[in-house]
Amino acid sequence: MNQPDSTKAETNVVSITNHLSAFIRFSRPHTIIATTLAVVGLFILSQGYERIGQGGLVTLTLTIVASLAANIYVVGLNQLTDVAIDRINKPTLPLASGEFTIRQGWLLVAGAGVLAVGLAAVMGPYLLLTILLTLLIGTTYSAPPLHLKVRPLWAALSIAFVRGFVANLGVLLHFSDSLGTAPDLAWPQAIGVALFFFGFGLVIALYKDIPDLSGDSQFGIRTFTVRLGARAVFQGGRLILTAFYMVPIVAALTLLPEAGAYLLLIPHLAIIALFWWVSRSVDVRSPRAFTRFYMFLWALFYAEYILLSLNAIAGLRLADFFQG
Repeated sequence: MNQPDSTKAETNVVSITNHLSAFIRFSRPHTIIATTLAVVGLFILSQGYERIGQGGLVTLTLTIVASLAANIYVVGLNQLTDVAIDRINKPTLPLASGEFTIRQGWLLVAGAGVLAVGLAAVMGPYLLLTILLTLLIGTTYSAPPLHLKVRPLWAALSIAFVRGFVANLGVLLHFSDSLGTAPDLAWPQAIGVALFFFGFGLVIALYKDIPDLSGDSQFGIRTFTVRLGARAVFQGGRLILTAFYMVPIVAALTLLPEAGAYLLLIPHLAIIALFWWVSRSVDVRSPRAFTRFYMFLWALFYAEYILLSLNAIAGLRLADFFQG
């Protein structure tokens, strides 16, 4: 007996909703938000907010799409190579839960990679190089023969290098080249920004393995957390992040008493104080509790690009961040 048309429609809506939910989880939303804010923030820092309405919107939008496609390729490939481990560490991911088949996962990863490279190739050499480096490092992180994930130092450095230097400098160069105007920045100062996000990426790379201790141990993945213990890695990450927060704080102090320095100094002092306040009560032995803290760390990462954008809009240019 055939289903009524209304029942079929409802079934189709539920199916589409379920697939969309699975795709969002497959894409790892916290990384999607980070990539989007980074591209928008770097555009504003390099070109100025007013350029969005003066012919820059198309370039900005296509850069976001290419960057997000590369993001999905990297996180998707990692899931494809970690299905068995994710059934222990992250059972709600769609490949681990069975919502997506392995074939569907490969199709999504391949499609994202082709889209990222294709768009970047059309948009210019700097974005193409940025995307290719991102895909290459993401592939070597997750897949044999290098499989950097099983080498904790190289794993952490690869994540930090992409989030710090590749993403920031590559996208800044791309916007400068594709829009045909010299951005209002000095490259030594831009490298300082990249260095700050390298440090932040390093802490993210260290912390992401803490809630995965059980699965990584069972499968012989010798992360720093497995080797040194969750508490030691947690304390080390606190010190590393604090050290890198000294970059904008010291920069702001060198700019005093200029009014713009307070826009840099006060928020960063507040953020690092908040980080220490929240981190003092984190239970590193609880995967669920630490995952919440890990998401809080990503929120601080988002805040950095928002702050840099707001400072640029307020008239504090990137070149002023690291010199008086």
